[in-house]
Amino acid sequence: MCRRFDWILITIFAWCWFPGLLPLHLCSWLPVASAVVSRIEIIERKPFAGGQEFGSVGAYEYIRGRLHYAIAPQHPRNQPVVDLHLATQGRLRADLSRIESGRMMTVLGGDPRDARGRVQFSGDFILLKPADLSRGNHRLLYDVNNRGNLLMLSYYNDAPHSNRPTGVATAGNGWLMRQGYTLLWSAWNWDVEKVGQQPLRIFLPVVMGEQGKVLTGLVNAELSVVARNGQTVQRLAWGGSRCYPVDATGVGQATLSVRNGPDTPRQVLPRQDWKFASLDSQRQPRFDPRHVYLPSGFKRGKLYELIYRASEPRVVGLGLTAVRDAISFFRFETHDAEGHPNPLAVAGSLDSQFAYIFGISQSGRFITHMIYQGFHVDEQGRLVFDGARPHVAGGGKGGFNYRFAQTTHHAKHLQGNYFPADHFPFHYTPNGKQQVDFAGQPGRQQGDLFAVGKQLGQLPRIMISNHEGEYWTRSASLVHTDVTGRRDAQLHPLVRVYMVNGCRHGAPGRGSRRSAAGSQHAFNQLDPRPVGRALLVALDDWVSRQILPPASRVPRIDQGELLTAAQHREMFPAIPARQVGDVDYPAPRHPGVNLRPPRIDYGPRFWSAGIQDFVPPRQFGPPMNTLVPAIDRDGNPRGGIQLPQLAVPLGTCQGFNPRHPRIGGEGYLKAFESSFWPFAISKTDRLKYHDPRESIEERYASHGDYVKQIGHAAADLVSARLLLAEDQTRIVDFARRLHWPPVPTDGWPFWKMASGSSDRR
Repeated sequence: MCRRFDWILITIFAWCWFPGLLPLHLCSWLPVASAVVSRIEIIERKPFAGGQEFGSVGAYEYIRGRLHYAIAPQHPRNQPVVDLHLATQGRLRADLSRIESGRMMTVLGGDPRDARGRVQFSGDFILLKPADLSRGNHRLLYDVNNRGNLLMLSYYNDAPHSNRPTGVATAGNGWLMRQGYTLLWSAWNWDVEKVGQQPLRIFLPVVMGEQGKVLTGLVNAELSVVARNGQTVQRLAWGGSRCYPVDATGVGQATLSVRNGPDTPRQVLPRQDWKFASLDSQRQPRFDPRHVYLPSGFKRGKLYELIYRASEPRVVGLGLTAVRDAISFFRFETHDAEGHPNPLAVAGSLDSQFAYIFGISQSGRFITHMIYQGFHVDEQGRLVFDGARPHVAGGGKGGFNYRFAQTTHHAKHLQGNYFPADHFPFHYTPNGKQQVDFAGQPGRQQGDLFAVGKQLGQLPRIMISNHEGEYWTRSASLVHTDVTGRRDAQLHPLVRVYMVNGCRHGAPGRGSRRSAAGSQHAFNQLDPRPVGRALLVALDDWVSRQILPPASRVPRIDQGELLTAAQHREMFPAIPARQVGDVDYPAPRHPGVNLRPPRIDYGPRFWSAGIQDFVPPRQFGPPMNTLVPAIDRDGNPRGGIQLPQLAVPLGTCQGFNPRHPRIGGEGYLKAFESSFWPFAISKTDRLKYHDPRESIEERYASHGDYVKQIGHAAADLVSARLLLAEDQTRIVDFARRLHWPPVPTDGWPFWKMASGSSDRR
């Protein structure tokens, strides 16, 4: 026994000095180095909003910097990160000296590992905290940034968007500050470009093959024209994201095809008709591994698919560990590995008693994916966030952890249908009745989103919210129905699901319009954010005080509140075209379709190793059946949470809007948009235009009657804990200040106001 102990000591000593001498398979019995924030680097620190005081909480402080991470590949909690072991063997690394110039370079001769074999990388962070932490509520609220953009101040505080929230305007209504929250953002997605809005960025290592060779692989890039017909150059990534360059060995073998929709045949364009190039200052094409040049021009509404051999894959899954470890550090650690203090630690005591995570759209999908793969638990086995608020994420997860992952892609009815986002499982409880024949997996798939968390013994409380728009273009019904659309799903006791009816994907702002060039219908501009504030209060009560939140509110199959899109079209009222004020309201052009995610086979290694062997992926079996909210006689949606402005309507609101023929893709839905048709003012006017819906004067005896009904509807939501009293006051006050009879307008605040009234909402 002594001899064996001596041998272990000698081996550990040798490993400490010469880590490369110890084979990885002999490391399994050694203590694994934990993932840590090795260093917190503070770049800027100053009073927030000019030192403005926020009620009893007082002033806030703005801190911006960079977190330096060190990840142990052998640790069990890091094993799900695809290709992490290859990053430890690689010779390419991020050249951190180039970060400030906004360029992410890869250079030979470096190694992302430290002396302990941990993979190193870094990313930006921003922290807003009470200047006097003792006056805050001791809650850490983490906002998963969306493509580098900070969103929770716009959502909770009605503030204008800013990625450098320092001024008074960026505080908005100050709601989060008045509640006392500490607010945290940190970078996670590698493909964010450094552009004018100063997004958060992370710098991840490149994946290397054996003997330090650069890995290559086939990638499918979907190109769709947004700006105008005839564009001759397209990037290989959507939304201004970074993309994988074509490898020099694959330039000649790449193919470019075009089709009219995701399920229509591909037409391969002759190879001599296009090239990898962008235009120089003289408008001449020059080789560019990240752009495609098509001299004949790309057409709007068409789907162009490029299949090419790419290089320089990143360890994209490190974005998941980065969020995990950022929250863990600010919540649990008094200092980093080098001894620098955590700004949330005072006299060795940590401030945050509870932590919550919030994310909008892509960021909400990221949260779901985190929980699905167990990244809500850190290396010490601690639950890093107690509650989660994925918002308008639909039924999706995302391309956040596979080789050559493209984090920005997701299905949007016309575009993105074949990227891994809307895939099984969709629920936090197993459902053995669902037949989901994923290739290489059991036909009776019984997994659930909590499966890993159950094994780890750590489950957060989750409050999911979607708008009606997600039922049309983001598969939201799959969150609470089976994949056949025949039955409601059983929800886990730690999960609540809510739907705010009538609303589009986002919220209106001062720059929004009712009219839009790319859509068939005018927008309705319902504002769902007051419900979001109430849900955050309910989540905190649930976690910190054990007060159960409001019951789930979604349209249900067993209540007749969900329909197919075709049934919805058959029931929709024949609303006439009209012009009211400065906006045209065309007659409804109902497409009778919504997003139905296809079942996709990415190849035999995708679900186990994160490697896509089938490029492009293959479709098999019928698509998953998604449903949309049923409607009343006015065409307004039923079920879910009814905002007072929908419960006491001035027109018909819907969460869908078809693409206009001038942007192509006719018959498909415009992503993220809604529709609105105002009621006629009088019965005479209604009969003149053959409008089947009751007029304003037939519904409301007077302006006062309308305000009274709005007040009752708002009070009902307050009683249900789905609206705060301060938002009730705002909503009733806005109704009182409306011009009567009501006249919708194109711009903010979207309704004509009574003489002498301000435009505040």
